[in-house]
Amino acid sequence: MKKEEKARRLLLGDEAFALGAINSGLSGAYAYPGTPSTEIMEFIQGNQTAIDRDIHRKWSSNEKTAMEEALGMSFCGKRSIVCMKHVGMNVAADPFVNSAMTGANGGLLVVAADDPSMHSSQNEQDSRFYGDFAMIPVLEPSDQREAYNMAGYGFELSEKHGLPVLVRFVTRLSHSRAIIETDKDARKENDFHYPSKPEQWVLMPALSRKRNKQLVKDYVELAEVSETSPYNCYIEGKDKSLGIIATGIAWNYLKEVFPDGIPYSVVKISQYPLPEKMIKRLSENSDRLLVVEEGQPFVERKVRGELNIGLRPVYGKLTGEVERTGELTPDLLRETFKKIGMEACGEEENPLTPSKVVSPRPPALCKGCGHRDVFQALNEALADYESPKVFGDIGCYTLGYLAPFNAIDTVVDMGASITMAKGAADAGQHPAVAVIGDSTFTHSGMTGLLDAVNEDSPVTVIITDNLTTGMTGGQDSQGTGKLEDICKGIGVDPEHLHTITSHPTNIENMKQLFKKEIDHKGLSVIISRRECIQTARRH
Repeated sequence: MKKEEKARRLLLGDEAFALGAINSGLSGAYAYPGTPSTEIMEFIQGNQTAIDRDIHRKWSSNEKTAMEEALGMSFCGKRSIVCMKHVGMNVAADPFVNSAMTGANGGLLVVAADDPSMHSSQNEQDSRFYGDFAMIPVLEPSDQREAYNMAGYGFELSEKHGLPVLVRFVTRLSHSRAIIETDKDARKENDFHYPSKPEQWVLMPALSRKRNKQLVKDYVELAEVSETSPYNCYIEGKDKSLGIIATGIAWNYLKEVFPDGIPYSVVKISQYPLPEKMIKRLSENSDRLLVVEEGQPFVERKVRGELNIGLRPVYGKLTGEVERTGELTPDLLRETFKKIGMEACGEEENPLTPSKVVSPRPPALCKGCGHRDVFQALNEALADYESPKVFGDIGCYTLGYLAPFNAIDTVVDMGASITMAKGAADAGQHPAVAVIGDSTFTHSGMTGLLDAVNEDSPVTVIITDNLTTGMTGGQDSQGTGKLEDICKGIGVDPEHLHTITSHPTNIENMKQLFKKEIDHKGLSVIISRRECIQTARRH
């Protein structure tokens, strides 16, 4: 590739990484849609090179299957990525952690997009802990340019050390744009080849014990690699009164707070394991340390603990100088410097404050959405029962918890509606109703339904089928056209398996069907079907 063969593109962080992966010889992308990671797969699906090369770019049923499929492609020597939001890492945790034991053959990048401030999520978990727990390297781009470059770098790192690489994104990086230089032509894909150590891929105890020792040894060596990584650096400052450790996007915020140059020494970190020598050098040459990082106090805990830096005061999230919850911002970082008695600059004189004129507007189900008809009919049906409970799930229909419906009692994780309803029924709860979407059902609801089938649990399951994965923008749903057959195959009694159209003109029929099946002393499944109003408009 000639250096002059570059193109300038305005890209989201997600798009920059996706293009970087394509241009670095990608053979397969696997994912389940989840904000803020969704645009990675969507970009690959629309990219002409990916289309011409027939790069795999179909959605998977869930994050676990996506992880395993990408691992299978890596086994065959091809480069693959698997993308998910942070809570998707919980679903993929089993194969992800074990992939450190199998190792990687073709380069394998696992992208986890974290969601600080929970813009569309249940929690604020920090995916860096997964990389540390599994003992695999982690990359954390600080801007869109690094996101693009890290794809190729990550593939090379993965193949050189024979390990998957976790790439951690955050919402603000995923969903903001920058102009970056990109390669005009894509590297050719890897040739098909099998692992040189095939025994690593059979995780039987006798083989895994040997592999585990090597993994621990390799992780120590990976820490040395971080010391010379192009994405980690030690920047000498004139003012030794403070040393700053800045990770990922926090490095960008730090530069914004000091647009004329940072006066303090800084260790910028975008590759893990931590560059311990850099951090110890910073400590030895600074009176105090400040750790700024997006997410949980991952680095701060290590600085205070296992790195044995106890002679210098350390400021951060654990001591309250850096905000512990929500997204880190330049304004919050300026407040941090005030708290520790240091000066910052930037836009401190003109902070952006929320307008007093604009009122907050909570989300609501779209007008014309079939979920609205489900909740209206369900509320009317349950009005005749004492203490009914409705167990909800993750999807657009989660908004049924809010006014005007106030129809849901619990929402925990993907697929939990059916299993929680079953557990409540086991405890004696009646009515116990589960509301789950079509995509969520095929993601992780089917196994729970099998439990309910095996015990003929007195649970009413309502699958709200809008023929798409609506919450994340209308991606294909794996169960479209198959839900009735899936339920029959799992073992649902056909006499208590119903399909009904969710429409305002059909609310009375829906109400009566709900009451009939709630009164049934065993399991029943009702599929309420109407296309998502948003995809219908596009069609």
